[in-house]
Amino acid sequence: MGTEQVAAVEISEPLLLQDETTPHKTRAVDADDQEIERIPEWKEQITIRGLVVSAILGTLFCIITHKLNLTVGIIPSLNVAAGLLGFFFVKTWTGFLSKLGFSAQPFTRQENTVIQTCVVACYGLAFSGGFGSYLLSMDEKTYKLIGEDYPGNRAEDVKNPGLLWMMGFIFVVSFLGLFSLVPLRKVMVLGYKLTYPSGTATAMLINSFHTNTGAELAKFYFDFSPTYVGCGLICPHIVNCSVLLGAIISWGFLWPFVSQKAGDWYPADLGSNDFKGLYGYKVSEVMPDGDWILEVLGACLRLLLPLTGIILTDDNTSKLLVEQKKRDEVFLKDRIPFWFAASGYVGLAAISTATMPMIFPPLKWYLVLCSYILAPALAFCNSYGTGLTDWSLASTYGKIGLFMIASLVGSHGGVLAGLAACGVMMSIVSTAADLMQDFKTGYLTLSSAKSMFVSQLVGTAMGCIIAPLTFWLYWSAFDIGSPDSPYKAPYAVIYREMAILGVEGFSELPKHCLALCCGFFVAALAVNLFRDVTPKRVSQFIPIPMAMAVPFYIGAYFAIDMFVGTVILFVWERINRKDAEDYAGAVASGLICGDGIWTIPSAILSIFRINPPICMYFGPSAKAPRSISGQTDFIKKSREKA
Repeated sequence: MGTEQVAAVEISEPLLLQDETTPHKTRAVDADDQEIERIPEWKEQITIRGLVVSAILGTLFCIITHKLNLTVGIIPSLNVAAGLLGFFFVKTWTGFLSKLGFSAQPFTRQENTVIQTCVVACYGLAFSGGFGSYLLSMDEKTYKLIGEDYPGNRAEDVKNPGLLWMMGFIFVVSFLGLFSLVPLRKVMVLGYKLTYPSGTATAMLINSFHTNTGAELAKFYFDFSPTYVGCGLICPHIVNCSVLLGAIISWGFLWPFVSQKAGDWYPADLGSNDFKGLYGYKVSEVMPDGDWILEVLGACLRLLLPLTGIILTDDNTSKLLVEQKKRDEVFLKDRIPFWFAASGYVGLAAISTATMPMIFPPLKWYLVLCSYILAPALAFCNSYGTGLTDWSLASTYGKIGLFMIASLVGSHGGVLAGLAACGVMMSIVSTAADLMQDFKTGYLTLSSAKSMFVSQLVGTAMGCIIAPLTFWLYWSAFDIGSPDSPYKAPYAVIYREMAILGVEGFSELPKHCLALCCGFFVAALAVNLFRDVTPKRVSQFIPIPMAMAVPFYIGAYFAIDMFVGTVILFVWERINRKDAEDYAGAVASGLICGDGIWTIPSAILSIFRINPPICMYFGPSAKAPRSISGQTDFIKKSREKA
C-alpha cells in the first residue's frame, strides 16, 4: 500500500522496535491552545479503582453477551458503552468521596481508556470462547438434536460443558492473540492508518468527557443514530465504495443466481444455515480472499524498513499537525520489545500445544502447532479487515481451522478436533483485532501503548474466569440448547454440522462451490496485485477485495449505510472542506456512540424478554387473504414471523 504524508514529526526508526533504554518521564504537552495536560506514566494509567470497575463492568457485559449469544447469536460492539459506563462509575465514586471530604486521584482520559480496554478484553472472551457456538456444539444435547443416525455424527465426538476444563481451555488459547500482532501495532495504526471506526468513536467519546473542546463538539453531535452511517463518515471513500460494490455483486447478482439453481446444484429443501446449500456458497466465497496473502507478504517486507510514510516537515501553524505530532510521540514512547512479544507467543504456544491434547485427545500436538504457525497471518488479516470496515470476521477465520483440522483427523475424532481447532483460531484472531482496535483508541486519547497491552492482559485474565462462571449460571439455571427453551443456542447445531461436513470432505459441498471459491481467490489476488503495481492516481480508484468480501457473508444492509455516510462526507467536502475535516469525526462518533450506548438498555430489555410494542412484517401482497377471518390469521402468522 502506498505511503501518506500526514504527520508533523520525522520518525525514521524501524517498525519492529528493540528494547527501550531511555527512562520514562512524565511530560506536559500542549492539549490545545489554552491548556497544558499532564500525561501520566503508563503505570499511573492503571489504577486499583480502574481494575475494580473493569471487573464489575466485565461481569455485566459477559452476562449480556451470553444472553445474546444463546438467543440470537449476534453480538454488537460494546466498546463505546464500556467507555461511557467506565467514566460514569469512576466519576460517581470520586464525586462521592469529595462530598465526604476525601481527596481522590484525578480521573484522566488515559485511565478511562484503560478501563474500556480491560472491559472489552474481558467480555470479548464470552464471544470468542465459543459458549454459544463451537464449545456448546460438542455437548450431548446438540449431538442428539442433529440426530444419532445423521451421517458422520458420532457419539464419541461428545464433550459436555465443564467449568474447570472450559477455564483451562480459555486460559491456554486466549493470550496468544495479544502477542501475535504487538510488533505490528505501528504498521497498522501509523503505517496503514486504519480507521478502526469503533475505536475511533470510543476515543472521541472519552476525549469529549475529559476536554472542554471535545465536550462542545459532543453535545451538538451526540445522537441515537445508525452505526454504519457513522462508519461511512470515518472510513475512506474507497473502502465504502468497495463494500457497496461487494454487496451489489453478491446480493444483487451472485446469490440470486445461485438461489435459482436450488434443486440442481443443491437440494431445494435445505435450511438457510445448511452448508450443503446456499450457506455453503456464502462462507466459501469469504474465506478465499487473496488480499490477506499480499498484505502479509507486504507487511513482512516493511518490517525492517523505516516508517517513511509519516515523514513531514514541522509546521507549527497547523493545529492538526501539532496534535498528530503529539499523538505519534506518545504512541511511540513506551515500546513493547519485539523479543518480548516473540518469546511470549512461542512460550504460550508451547504450553498450549502440550495442554490441548489433554483436553481434547483427538487434537494431536502437531495439529495444534500447525494452527499456531498459521494463526498470526490470519490474525493480521482479521485486524486489517476490522480496521477497514469495523467488522471482525473471527468466526469465519475460525471455520478455516475447523475445516482444515476436521478433514485431516478424519472420521475418528475429527468433529471434536475440528471444533477445538476452531476455538484456537477464533480466539487468536478475535483478541488480536480487539487489541489493535484498542491501540487505535489509545493512540487518539494519548494513552500509553504499554498500558493498553497490560490492560488487555489483565482483562483477558479476568475474562478467563468471569466468562465461564457467568456461562455456568445460564447452564445451571436454564435448559440451554433445547428447541423449546428461550436459550436455543442456534449456532451450536450449525458449528457441529460444519465439523461433520469437514470430516465428510469438501465433496459434500454443493455443486460448483469450490470452483467459485477458487475463481474469487484468483480474482482477489489479481486485483490486489494490480493495486500495488499501478500509480497512486490509478490505484486509489481500484476496489479493495477484503472490504468487498465482508458483505458477501454479512449482508448488504450495512454496505448501504456506509455508502450513505460516504456520500454525506463527499458532498460536505465539496461544500466546505475545512468544516468537513474538523467536524466529520465528531458527527460520525456521535452516530456510533449513540447507537452503541443504546445496546445496553436494549440488551437489558431483551434479558427480561420485553418485546417492542409494534412489529411489522412485509410480504407479497398476493399472499394476503381478502376475508376478515383470513386477514386475522395472516396478521397473527406475520407477528409470529416477526
